[in-house]
Amino acid sequence: MKERPFLTTQLWRVLMLWLYWVVVFLVQKPLFMLWYHGLYADCGATDYLSVMLHGLQLDMSMAGYLVSLPLLLVLVSVWKPFRALRGIARFWLAASACLVAFSFLLNIILYEYWGFPLDSTPLFYFFSSPKDAFASMGIGGIIIGIVAWLLVSVLFYEGACLAFGLKSFCKNKLPLLPTQLLTSLLLLILCGLTFLVIRGGFSVSSMNTGRVYFSEQPAINHAAVNPLFSLMESLSHENDFASQYRFMDDAKATQLAARLTPKGNGPSEMLLKNQRPDIYIIILESFSSKLMKTLGGNGVATELDTLAQQGILFTHFYANSFRTDRGLVSILSGYPAQPTMSLMKYPRKTQSLSSVPAVLKKNGYQLRYYYGGDADFTNMRSYLIGQGIEDIISDVSFPVKDRLSKWGVHDHILFQRVAEDAAKENSKSPLLRIVQTSSSHEPFEVPYHKLSDERLNAFAYTDSCVGGFIRQLQASARWQNTLVVFVPDHLGAYPKDIKNTDFSRYEIPLIMVGGAIAVPRQISTIGSQQDIAATLLAQLGLSHDDFPFSKDLMDSTIPHFAFFAVPDAFGLVTNEQRFIYDNKSARVVAGKADDNDTLLQMGKAYLQIIYDDIATK
Repeated sequence: MKERPFLTTQLWRVLMLWLYWVVVFLVQKPLFMLWYHGLYADCGATDYLSVMLHGLQLDMSMAGYLVSLPLLLVLVSVWKPFRALRGIARFWLAASACLVAFSFLLNIILYEYWGFPLDSTPLFYFFSSPKDAFASMGIGGIIIGIVAWLLVSVLFYEGACLAFGLKSFCKNKLPLLPTQLLTSLLLLILCGLTFLVIRGGFSVSSMNTGRVYFSEQPAINHAAVNPLFSLMESLSHENDFASQYRFMDDAKATQLAARLTPKGNGPSEMLLKNQRPDIYIIILESFSSKLMKTLGGNGVATELDTLAQQGILFTHFYANSFRTDRGLVSILSGYPAQPTMSLMKYPRKTQSLSSVPAVLKKNGYQLRYYYGGDADFTNMRSYLIGQGIEDIISDVSFPVKDRLSKWGVHDHILFQRVAEDAAKENSKSPLLRIVQTSSSHEPFEVPYHKLSDERLNAFAYTDSCVGGFIRQLQASARWQNTLVVFVPDHLGAYPKDIKNTDFSRYEIPLIMVGGAIAVPRQISTIGSQQDIAATLLAQLGLSHDDFPFSKDLMDSTIPHFAFFAVPDAFGLVTNEQRFIYDNKSARVVAGKADDNDTLLQMGKAYLQIIYDDIATK
């Protein structure tokens, strides 16, 4: 076979490698859709083709990143074909293959649970606590995942080596000087073109995942997104808070957002008999309104239904986000969740937040936090200590024989510890006890076998633990001066296949019970987790001026609404209107609102000032 000319060989190896990665990324899209065939059951061949074509620009850009170093190596080899260049190229191709395989497989695994394209969130969870990050998967699943990753990586690596022509790299004889100069010139031009492909052309905005959004159906847009590009974009932008979500100029954003956050004229309608009760905040893993018959659900949470009748039930209450680290900051610090980040990841910023525990500690409360899992997961410990909670009971506080759950100890053991400590309590100071459950989390393995559906069975188990705990508290001498607040940590994990664009996915119960409750009742005021702080502090006669995003639900003089955020989207619910806005496609994907709608503009302004506030912390 006649040997290809030197110039053609060098250009060809770069172009073929770039084309190879483009094809790999293109093929990933129909494979993703076939994996989730139920989700894309109504999609025909035209839809598959549209997903591939619209996602092509991201694929071309990501392929440009992966070919950048090999392109420079080829340029160097034109003048000096060091053998070391082949070793560097081999390493780069192997690393690229591993990254592409990792992002592809992880995106497929996680999309079922999170409903959005891969970003930096799983890396945050993994590095803060690897044990808990893998807790949702059995050992068999982990092994299968690792084996699959290695096999796909090898497959991608061999293909990349073949496309690049690694075996012949740096083995060509050096050509004459004119050929070297011409080859170098063409390779430099190719470098410029590669930069343009990476950037996405000459337009003002550079390449971003939002460019591939074309459908009114979020799942179709998500299929078009290149998972590796999405991951890299998330990692590169996660600290650039001040430049995110710039919907309008600062003055207009401040003016519009102020209409959602006015100071109330009170006074707050009182729900309690006195202002210094013992307080238990029970944070229920993944519960939703769909589990309570009182809220129109299936009635699995029978104990919560009973407690709702005995105490105060907020019937139009919403989760702020989709993960525990977001939810905790919303509940305890009255701070709205964000689409692209977790404040808990930044201890320097969370230490500047106000919180219910910090305020109560200043007012004589004794604090303690109970969690059956790893308190270091998602930087939880640093956040809690920063809010004045130094007494933290976690998995290591229990005997090894009790740590039978993937997440640590089962909920009945956790509640038993809380009840035992309460029975021994003789302090004259009021108590704040925060209890975070974990058994109703994936993989839903619990010591309770009454329902055939393992997911519902896990919720029924935790619900039974709640009922037993309350009965123990009711028998204590402190019960008549006790307030127990029940709230889930985030949006519900039931029903299983509910979409992020379904408003009911964010509906959760907020229940207050205890001897400190004046009169049992239902309250229909709309609110979300961030409003617990102001509401609770107002009931205690304490100022909540340091919680600008938290609203007192019992103050009728201020506008009440629910705000929530998940990756790519945020939602706003009022008595008159509701919508979910997709930030990537820049359109309303649920509810009714157009670009000129006042509430939509207020929602955008609200999100913008949240990021302004984060940037200044």
